[in-house]
Amino acid sequence: MSKVEAKSEVQAFEILEVDSVTPSCDGGNGALGHPRVTFRIKPEVGVVTCPYCSRQYRLKAGAKVGGGH
Repeated sequence: MSKVEAKSEVQAFEILEVDSVTPSCDGGNGALGHPRVTFRIKPEVGVVTCPYCSRQYRLKAGAKVGGGH
């Protein structure tokens, strides 16, 4: 099995629907979590996965995607 195939088989630890294209993740376990990281969800993709804990953040249907800076 190639590395690409193995990576595609990884299951999300937890799937969270969000209203913002910039969610943050800290692992959710206080001192047992991981450093806080902030992501940018590309609206055309609609999802991002935390490289630390594998939580998946999905943009809710109808979420407002602003044209900010």
